[in-house]
Amino acid sequence: MISSDATSFKEELLGRDIRQLGRLLGDTIRAQQGDRTFDRIESIRKMSISFRRDQDQAAHEGLRSALNAMSSDETGHLIRAFSYFSLLANIAEDQHHIRRSRAHLAAGSAPNRGSIAHAVDSVFQAGRSGDLEAFFNSACVSPVLTAHPTEVQRKSILNCQMAIARLIGERDRAHLTPEEEQENDEALGRGILTLWQTRLLRPAKLSVMNEVNNGLAFFEHTFFRSLPRLYSSLEDTLAQKDAAWAGVELPPFMKVGSWIGGDRDGNPFVTADILRATLKAQSTQLLGFYLEELQTLASQLSLAQSLCACSDELRAIADSAADNSPHYLDEPYRRAIYGIRDRLEATRTWLLSDRASPDASAYPSATALFADLDVVHHSLIANGAQQLARGRLRQLRRAVQLFGFSLAPVDLRQNSDVHERVVAELLSQARPGLDYLSMSETERSALLLEELYAARPLISPFVRYSEETTSELAILREVKGAHAKFGSESVTNYIISKAASVSDLLEVALLLKESGLMRPHPARLDVNIVPLFETIEDLRSGPAIMARAFSLPIYMSLLQSRGRLQEVMLGYSDSNKDGGFVTSGWELQKAEIDLINVFRQHDVKLQLFHGRGGSVGRGGGPSYEAILAQPAGAVQGRIRLTEQGEVITAKYANAEVGRRNLEVLVAATMEATLLSHHQAEPCAAQLAAMDFLSAEALSTYRSLVYETDGFETYFWESTVISEIGALNVGSRPASRKLSRSIEDLRAIPWVLSWAQCRLMLPGWYGFGAAVQRFIEEAPAERLALLRKMYQEWPFFNTLLSNMDMVLAKTDLAIASRYATLVSDVELRAAIFGRISAEHGRTVAALKQITGQLELQDKNPLMRRSLRNRLPYIDPLNHLQVELLRRFRDGANDDATRSGIHMSINGIAAGLRNSG
Repeated sequence: MISSDATSFKEELLGRDIRQLGRLLGDTIRAQQGDRTFDRIESIRKMSISFRRDQDQAAHEGLRSALNAMSSDETGHLIRAFSYFSLLANIAEDQHHIRRSRAHLAAGSAPNRGSIAHAVDSVFQAGRSGDLEAFFNSACVSPVLTAHPTEVQRKSILNCQMAIARLIGERDRAHLTPEEEQENDEALGRGILTLWQTRLLRPAKLSVMNEVNNGLAFFEHTFFRSLPRLYSSLEDTLAQKDAAWAGVELPPFMKVGSWIGGDRDGNPFVTADILRATLKAQSTQLLGFYLEELQTLASQLSLAQSLCACSDELRAIADSAADNSPHYLDEPYRRAIYGIRDRLEATRTWLLSDRASPDASAYPSATALFADLDVVHHSLIANGAQQLARGRLRQLRRAVQLFGFSLAPVDLRQNSDVHERVVAELLSQARPGLDYLSMSETERSALLLEELYAARPLISPFVRYSEETTSELAILREVKGAHAKFGSESVTNYIISKAASVSDLLEVALLLKESGLMRPHPARLDVNIVPLFETIEDLRSGPAIMARAFSLPIYMSLLQSRGRLQEVMLGYSDSNKDGGFVTSGWELQKAEIDLINVFRQHDVKLQLFHGRGGSVGRGGGPSYEAILAQPAGAVQGRIRLTEQGEVITAKYANAEVGRRNLEVLVAATMEATLLSHHQAEPCAAQLAAMDFLSAEALSTYRSLVYETDGFETYFWESTVISEIGALNVGSRPASRKLSRSIEDLRAIPWVLSWAQCRLMLPGWYGFGAAVQRFIEEAPAERLALLRKMYQEWPFFNTLLSNMDMVLAKTDLAIASRYATLVSDVELRAAIFGRISAEHGRTVAALKQITGQLELQDKNPLMRRSLRNRLPYIDPLNHLQVELLRRFRDGANDDATRSGIHMSINGIAAGLRNSG
């Protein structure tokens, strides 16, 4: 066990790191900007800490006065200072988590929840170890990277952060001499100086390929090495528990996916050319990694023929190498690796060219590359060098299994409205006079089924189609070519946004047929058709839609070709914007239960894809608890979930933190699948209570957001939503249409805007009123029921825990300053008054149910984190309000605009999961 003294010491180490980084940042500011600027920033820092710690109103007023009196240049320096401190605090906290984890392991303590060791132990203790082989053979665990307009961090800033993190890590892992410690300090100082002199903002809006390259950075930082090592750790843990697992290699059940370069929903910049460039960029980075690993492996496998024998198969590969240097003639393993490298070089030349077929020397597939590496592996084992086989070669073989030649499967996504228009145009050209758009759902489905069975093509080379139709068909033709070159795993899923009917699925099937990606005779489907149910109404109708689809023989035949596996994506973001936090969570839970029953009735395997965002308002929160809170039967070894916005940086920029987050996904999926029978099912009274809370919360939320005159005006004037649209943070527009309508606004900027003004409204609004109405008839009895639900029902516990975290980051005093930006005084007072009153009810209800005296009482690590960072976020909020006021009063200078944008960046970085 780790003693309290040891825990206290480690907490002191975190404080040491934060103080050191803060001191070095202060030294940099003093040296670069002068004593006056440094003194002003330091004064504001102390006032902010005093206000945050003691709620000192004098400090608050002094802080406001000092901030409002600053010049534009001083404001810019201050925003950068506090933004960079938040980044440095993030680094220190990440390193502290790594430090605590290592200390825990070094002390021989029992495995932590969320670790592979804990999950494996739990499965063996529950007597379910016999189910592990079947679990791994059918499992699918896939985090999917997405690009969205909340990813505010530049890659250059990320590189600086990684350099600083490495230097802090060095201090933990080695006893430095005084000279080495001084060198480390100086290197940290250089890193912080580089950070200070690196732009926070991008000078131009991101292109899709910029987003692709940003996403690729996380493979280099984390996935290339951390994911294979995770497999090795899991295999070794199983072998230690049961000798029967010794030498067993697990199938590649965990892969990282991507939407970047394939997500066209509302993004006109994603085209066939972009998809082609994306796949080439992914393959370029991947093959470069393979070639570097092979070069290093060749230098390590310098085994002399006279000292270590080899197989005939290995010798044949060695003899194929172009490098016939006399220095290596008696080193067959090195020469074999050179032979593999030569073929891979030829493969790279082919994959990155426009040629349709490879040269004879190139690998036709990643499977062929793996087979050659397997020859090396088996030869080493057969000739007494098993330890060498377990080194770099083991990791490279696993990487080839996981990444193939395409790196990450790219999902396609498009809105059902687009498919509807494209199919309507194709049909009108093929059948003059036919008006598809005016047909009923029954008529549409019948017509689509007729076309799916038809042998003739619908598309004619003699027709000139619209730009939209031409673009959509070009994307699918590009997928067909990608499958031939990079393998079928390069693009595996077609996601239908706003899926609301069976015809939405059949339209995509028809487009796939016309592109050669679906064949009816015999039925074969080359990509999965994945409906995305987003709104509250869609979630409620989704199970019935799938039941109707399963009743169609051709659809079931297509599923048969995909192993009778159907993926369904659930939209957390839009359902939250549509119905509020409580109702979104409950409708998602109910939709999953209904889908489980429908799929069981039709003997179809269900794979859920959770469209979670970073913030709680978009389905975010701790992944481990979220997966374990899924209803029984929802996971079954298979789960995909999106990783979005700044959360990608927080989770995967650091290799060790990334490894931990990947491990959590595997552990949670294993436990949710094999140990779900240990969870108590909610009783009828609890389900009824949740139905009541959801209905009341929905009414309260929609009454404010959609039924209150002037609410749109309040939202646009009291938040930074207008300014977010001008910030160069993503390639995708903030709204689907050119309007101020909340219905048309994307969920991501909706949530980010509320986070920036510190209201976090999408993560809690409506809960307090719902609880108040629920318990008013029988306060003691119904409050006891809610407390029991919190203690025993994982879904309800997770719902409240996530709300607790959001409320801890909410600050009504700061939010009230944003409210003053609303020009209509009566509107401001009315709406902020309602929000403030509901906030009070929600906090009170949460404390009543959880038994907490203060928010986050049960999460001391989060309380510590907020205590460290909020004093540096608060001044950014105050400055943002002042800059917004100046800007909207006509101060359209570069300093004011950049100040607003930098403050958005800094606040998002400090809150970490705001979008």
